[in-house]
Amino acid sequence: MAVLDRDGVQIHYEVRGDGPVVLLSHGYAASGRMWERQLETLSDRYRVVSWDLRGHGRSDSPEDPALYSEALCVDDMAALLDACGAETAVVGGLSLGGYLSLAFQQARPERTRALLLFDTGPGYRSDEARAGWNRFAERQAEKFETRGLEALPKGRETALAEHRSARGLALAARGMLAQVDAHVIDGLPAVDVPTLVLVGGNDEPYFAATDYMAKKIPGARKVVIEDAGHAANLDQPERFDAAVRAFLDTL
Repeated sequence: MAVLDRDGVQIHYEVRGDGPVVLLSHGYAASGRMWERQLETLSDRYRVVSWDLRGHGRSDSPEDPALYSEALCVDDMAALLDACGAETAVVGGLSLGGYLSLAFQQARPERTRALLLFDTGPGYRSDEARAGWNRFAERQAEKFETRGLEALPKGRETALAEHRSARGLALAARGMLAQVDAHVIDGLPAVDVPTLVLVGGNDEPYFAATDYMAKKIPGARKVVIEDAGHAANLDQPERFDAAVRAFLDTL
């Protein structure tokens, strides 16, 4: 485990293997530990990087709400590539991590070799729909503020996380999970790198978003992992790894 200092905010990350870099970001209230298997199974041919987002896992949870934002997460991801000596990387993630990967590709297209989008969505074009999502994010923040880490959502990916701060998760919900505009969804037709859009066969809330991204991103490859929920890499690890490796091997 390594530590990256981002203007006083300590970001924990792990690197395994040699070869082209694959940067994996976790979902909200999870941590980089959800990628432990992929650090092993993909590192024979790739340099796999996982990390804990601000407010999550072993990374710092600063008190200033302004230190939690999509833009800062994108900057963190770029700094991680710098720390690994990588000009470009395959960038991917689950849920919030997938959304941030899309945001990274928009902000740093020259550093994005390909995209891996797992059980995620591109945000909302409708102000009303976005407001509904942001109300959900606020409820998550309030739960952590009132119940502490006992409010951790149930899920295989969150069960693996070892968070240090409920306050950090609350601030991350307001600053990173919440969305401010439609720039990511509006940018899908301009994505010009190979893209894998993958969803668990039982993760119905993400079916529509998966289909939309597969349609709007030019040349995107869609894969459904049967008998898997929101974290397909944990529910069906062998099928997940096979799908990801098949995609990576085409690059």
